[in-house]
Amino acid sequence: MVVKVRIRGELLEYLLELSRDFYPNEFAGFLREKDGILEEVLIAPGGHFGPASAFFNTWLLPLDGEIKGTVHSHPDHVCQPSPQDLWFFSKFGGFHLIICYPYSPEDVRAYDSEGNPVEIEVVP
Repeated sequence: MVVKVRIRGELLEYLLELSRDFYPNEFAGFLREKDGILEEVLIAPGGHFGPASAFFNTWLLPLDGEIKGTVHSHPDHVCQPSPQDLWFFSKFGGFHLIICYPYSPEDVRAYDSEGNPVEIEVVP
């Protein structure tokens, strides 16, 4: 069985734009799911977004059962999760997107909470 994450095309384009806007720094956010499709991103307030990491206080996130994963950018060509990414993935479950430079649709990878690759399906 192929594990797949479904994401709205509009959201994917927005995430690519955010990645470009934050460059040369990373950005990070949380993904909301509705009816099995990732549809929104939440950027936690008061975060620090630097060239090698992103940090935010998860206590500032709303209690939201629709948060099903995370997204962050890598300002280099490496789309593989780092040990820190894997630790973070394990805390939030669901699906996790990494968007690496130069931030085109081909530069997006999805992983499960253990860091295993997951197929991405873009839906209208």
